[in-house]
Amino acid sequence: MFEIKAVIRPAKLDILRTALRQLPQFPGMSVIKIDGCSAPWVEQSEPAGIKRDLLDYTPKVMVVMVAPEDVVGLLCDTIHRVAHTGRVGDGLIWTIPVERFVRITAPAD
Repeated sequence: MFEIKAVIRPAKLDILRTALRQLPQFPGMSVIKIDGCSAPWVEQSEPAGIKRDLLDYTPKVMVVMVAPEDVVGLLCDTIHRVAHTGRVGDGLIWTIPVERFVRITAPAD
């Protein structure tokens, strides 16, 4: 099992949810409202000025899900395809191995 975390633009959340729910392997997700700021080296790719200042601490959403290893690639690819605009601040996707996974509705070991 792997945990998938993605930070995306809030405007992409509904489109992402629709795309993920069409996948038969979709495990469900949690959504957290966050604020983010770009790293200085990322901001340098944009011209200096008001636009760069507006990118500092912009609203984002974090999507979190836990999925079997065999569907992690499909889920990450779907997130990337839907969330990508080609502009600075599109977000990030990363995965983390999960040692133990227990559904609360199931009896604990």
